[in-house]
Amino acid sequence: MIKVIYGAKGTGKTKMMIDAANSAVANAKGHLIFISDSKRGMYDLEREVRFIDVSDYDIAGESALCGFIKGVIAGNNDNEYVFIDGVVRIAGKPVQELASFFYMLDKVAKDDSLVITVCISATKEELPDFVTKYL
Repeated sequence: MIKVIYGAKGTGKTKMMIDAANSAVANAKGHLIFISDSKRGMYDLEREVRFIDVSDYDIAGESALCGFIKGVIAGNNDNEYVFIDGVVRIAGKPVQELASFFYMLDKVAKDDSLVITVCISATKEELPDFVTKYL
């Protein structure tokens, strides 16, 4: 399952993702992963949530992000939740050009029974159809 948190810059999307990750800890039977492009919010997460700053790994571009996410998920068989903050910044593309990324996320979520939450800085009107189906 894919969930999308969207809104203009400065509307509290990262805070919403952190809150969602922290509340998922109570019911999670598997691992929780929080992927971001900065250390912001790292200390706000419960210790059970694995925090990964992609800037530590020089991840740049959509294909590198796809490979990184697949690698992180493959590294453990009992992942349950994945939170990706700032996907547009990490991928280096506008959300309208991320159709193949969302196709990959959808496939991985179904194949591995994951709940993937993605944060996008955009208004609802700016979101393409391949994203709005996850709202």
